[in-house]
Amino acid sequence: MLIIPAIDLKDGHCVRLKQGLMEESTVFSEDPGAMAKHWVDAGGKRLHLVDLNGAFAGKPVNEAAIKSIVAAVKGEIPIQLGGGIRDLETIERYLDNGIDFVIIGTAAVKVPGFLHEACDAFPGQVMVGLDAKDGKVAIDGWSKLTGHDVIDLAKKFEDYGVSSIVYTDIGRDGMLTGVNIEATVALAKALTIPVIASGGVTNLDDVRKLCAVADEGIIGTITGRAIYEGTLDFTAAQKLADELSAR
Repeated sequence: MLIIPAIDLKDGHCVRLKQGLMEESTVFSEDPGAMAKHWVDAGGKRLHLVDLNGAFAGKPVNEAAIKSIVAAVKGEIPIQLGGGIRDLETIERYLDNGIDFVIIGTAAVKVPGFLHEACDAFPGQVMVGLDAKDGKVAIDGWSKLTGHDVIDLAKKFEDYGVSSIVYTDIGRDGMLTGVNIEATVALAKALTIPVIASGGVTNLDDVRKLCAVADEGIIGTITGRAIYEGTLDFTAAQKLADELSAR
C-alpha cells in the first residue's frame, strides 16, 4: 500500500483546497521543490501532483513549479501529475520532462476519444482521475455532476488501456472525515486494473482500513491536508502500510 503525498499547485505554491474550492485554499509551502524532497526523505514512494490552475484553465499553468519538483526528486521515486491535461502534446512534454504518469480527469469524460488516443500513444503511463459523489462522476473541478455512473465509466476506460484509476470521493476530500472504503472497494472489485484511493485520509486508522482491503486491488491512497496539518504522521503511515502489507 502506497501512501502518496499530494502536492497541489496554485500560483506556484503548494496549497490544499477544501472540497475543490479555489477560494478555500491554504498555502503550505512556497517552495514546491523543497516540499517534494521533504516527502522523498520522509519515505515517500510516489508523489501526486495537481496543477490546480491548470485544471480550471484547461491547460498547463504551473510548469515551472512542476519542473522544480522533478529536479528535486531526481528520479528517486515516480511522479504522477494531473490538472489541465487536454492534448497529446502536453502529455508528451510532461513525460519528456520527467513525469512518470499523467492523470486525465475531465477530458476523459468529455472527450473519451482523446483518452483512447493517449492510452495508445503512451501505454502504461496514462491514469484516469474519477471524482465522484454518491456514485456519480463530477467534472470541471468538481463544479458539475454528470449522470455517469463511476463504475460503468471506469470499466470503459479500463478497456481503453488506462494503467490505473485515481478515485476521489469529493464529499470527503480535504475534510479529514475518513476514506469512503465501501465505494472504493466496490470500484476496485469491478476492475482488473489497480485503484488509488483519494480523499478523506485522516489518521493511521484510515491506513489500517485501507490495508485490510488492499487485496481487492487498491494499491495506494493519496493524502494531503492530513499530512500537512499533522493529523497523520506520513513516515509512520508508510511504515505501518509496509508492515501490514508484509503480513
